[in-house]
Amino acid sequence: MSPGNCFRPVETGSSRERTVIGAAVAAACTILLLDQLTKVLVERNFMLHESRVVIENFFNLSYVRNYGAAWSILSGYGWFLLLIAALVTAAALWFFRYLTEGYPERYFAIFIILGGVVGNSIDRIWRGAVVDFFDLHYYEAYHWPVFNIADIAICVGVGIFVLSSLLRPSRKAADDPGDRASE
Repeated sequence: MSPGNCFRPVETGSSRERTVIGAAVAAACTILLLDQLTKVLVERNFMLHESRVVIENFFNLSYVRNYGAAWSILSGYGWFLLLIAALVTAAALWFFRYLTEGYPERYFAIFIILGGVVGNSIDRIWRGAVVDFFDLHYYEAYHWPVFNIADIAICVGVGIFVLSSLLRPSRKAADDPGDRASE
């Protein structure tokens, strides 16, 4: 299969769609495993709040526990965040074909996001908080909130989905018979 064929839309129920879904699920599982493995390594090799310099004045590995969502929003409402995660997962799967419109990159985007959501949800259930450890900063002037692989996956998945939505024509609009009648 040529690289150009990777991005052409897939037909619902086709063997190509099953292949794309299988690859997207494998990507999500890989992200989930990598996320959980790195969190176990951090928990075993760092004391809570310990920080180790990787690149001076730019990047540290720092073990923190986040009891909220991004930037500690809704801190202390872990069960509410789990409910939101369950609803997002259920909605993404229920509206899967509508959201993807058959575009392969959107299959990957949704499953990558779900891999990250599941990774952080596992933390909330079994650890009581999300384990974060990537710590980016510029000297003491600017400091990004500490994050993890699941957070990266969610951001990358959302980015892929947004780019696809901006760069691809909506197949729903193209299939709308009302649009053809006005031509």
